[in-house]
Amino acid sequence: MNKIIGIQGITGSFHHQVAQEYFDQNIALDECLSFEELVDNLLSGKSDQAVMAIENSIAGPIIPNYALIDKNNLHIIGEHYLRIHQNLMALKGQKMEDILEVHSHPMAILQCMEFLKKYPNIKLVEDKDTAETARRIQENQLKGIAAIASKTASEMYDLEILAPEIQTIKNNMTRFVIVKKENSFVPENEINRASIKFELDHKRGSLAAVLNVMSDCKLNLTKIQSLPKIETPWKYSFFVDVTFEKYEDYAKAKSLLVIMAEYFKVLGEYKNTKQ
Repeated sequence: MNKIIGIQGITGSFHHQVAQEYFDQNIALDECLSFEELVDNLLSGKSDQAVMAIENSIAGPIIPNYALIDKNNLHIIGEHYLRIHQNLMALKGQKMEDILEVHSHPMAILQCMEFLKKYPNIKLVEDKDTAETARRIQENQLKGIAAIASKTASEMYDLEILAPEIQTIKNNMTRFVIVKKENSFVPENEINRASIKFELDHKRGSLAAVLNVMSDCKLNLTKIQSLPKIETPWKYSFFVDVTFEKYEDYAKAKSLLVIMAEYFKVLGEYKNTKQ
């Protein structure tokens, strides 16, 4: 029986590409048009694992996805980096001067703003998914509307690329995480990355003390993101990613952070795949 992998978007989306690259080809897709639907399907057992974009080298962290993983007690069991190539596409025969609107996922639009600023008269419309927008243009034969999506989507939905590689920064990478409802056992000698969450007392130097512990334990802080605790004004949760060479160093830091933090949680311990 094929493993069912939840993706945000449809066939031809970047999430689909990650699912193909991370897993073997014997998978079935659970196509979801929102991350909320993706999480619900994972929790209900409709899918076995799911792919979630978590941060982009241009647009930064996708904060709502951190909150979804935390709130629903999902486990990060792996990660995958994908180089993002954004292309402007439309029905065959259309030209740039015919385009009145560009539709795509808000993250894709944000990644291509320098190109889009050259066409101030074109209306930008945020949509749920890059590939789904491309498919809709073909299915409904929508003239005057272009999509921003992958080259695969243009081929799959028979659209013409009007402008290739329109992302502002050519070295545009997105980090995706693989999540499950239950944790997966990864041998300690293979674990060299962790995603954690903690909350601190609102005292001067409390965050600095935590960062010093991480440094003393030889952890490399690759990302820190704060989120306000809505129910407690002026209190923040910190989402942190760390890498390390020895699991023992991380285990020592973890034992100290449990004591220092008001609240401490491991979102995932897994293998670092960034080259």
